[in-house]
Amino acid sequence: MEIRQWTPDSLLEVARAFQTSRIILTAAELDIFTRLGREAKSPRQVCQELGLDERAATIFMDALAALGLLEKEGCLYKTPSSLYPHLSSESETSILPLLLHMGNLWKRWGSLSRVLVDGTPVEASSWEERPDEERRAFIGAMHVLARTLAPEIVSSVNLEGVRRVLDVGGASGTYTVAFLKAKEDLRATIFDLPKVIPMARERLEREGLLHKVELVSGDFEKDPLPPGHDLVFLSAIVHQNSRSQNRALFAKAREALVPGGRLLIRDHVMDPSRTRPVAGAIFAVNMLVSTKGGNTYTFQELEEDLLASGFARVAWIRKGERMDCLIEAEKGIS
Repeated sequence: MEIRQWTPDSLLEVARAFQTSRIILTAAELDIFTRLGREAKSPRQVCQELGLDERAATIFMDALAALGLLEKEGCLYKTPSSLYPHLSSESETSILPLLLHMGNLWKRWGSLSRVLVDGTPVEASSWEERPDEERRAFIGAMHVLARTLAPEIVSSVNLEGVRRVLDVGGASGTYTVAFLKAKEDLRATIFDLPKVIPMARERLEREGLLHKVELVSGDFEKDPLPPGHDLVFLSAIVHQNSRSQNRALFAKAREALVPGGRLLIRDHVMDPSRTRPVAGAIFAVNMLVSTKGGNTYTFQELEEDLLASGFARVAWIRKGERMDCLIEAEKGIS
């Protein structure tokens, strides 16, 4: 990918983009698109439902209409039918959970200047400790990102001889579902925090796959991982850890594998300069404002940490630009 050639105009365009972003995120937080998808309403009606100021709501809704995110006819506003499935809280294909998660990230990114002074995020608590709505938005966002990528990722993996896969931090089970659909005789274990496990149960029940999955609650930073697996999957996990935390997690993953088992890591993998892929470099800043030691890592760093944790034959089996890289390693002989 070529380095972007910046001009004063393009710099200002990007710097101003936060205004449009904030309008969209606020509309998502108010669930405006769902409310105006069922029927056209006036600002007064919306204000009565949400307890808003009518003058402020009118200005706000006009801006949404100017952006093409609402249709305006007279004094009535409605969500375009083409956008409703993508923005409604009632739609299975909605990106609303991801927008809500971005709204939560907004608060952390706003502290970037201060974080650069002392290197400490404003908030880095466990997902188990955060408010229910923030946790549910995060898990929903992970599903939005994974629902089309997961089958693609799983298709890149050799599942021959794999009978049981452990999805560490498996969230609502999107990748587990993809694994199970890719191989009929496969069984899986999802290991995640106690307050996340019910969300996985909900999705697996809807998919009709709950009978193929063992749900185990725990914290991979504190607890051992369930043993007896042919494949351990760490999807979008290593970036939230420091290298020492990753080594500890890799050691636990090794103990969870049967002899000859494999570890599979999905994440950004950076080039040696740490500037490519661009999305990975920006995501490292996201970890800076969100975690105490997280980062995005090079293949050389991941290989070194895997070898130090008892793995062998480390390979970069899939390369990509959008957190779709795959690193595979085999359980070494003690």
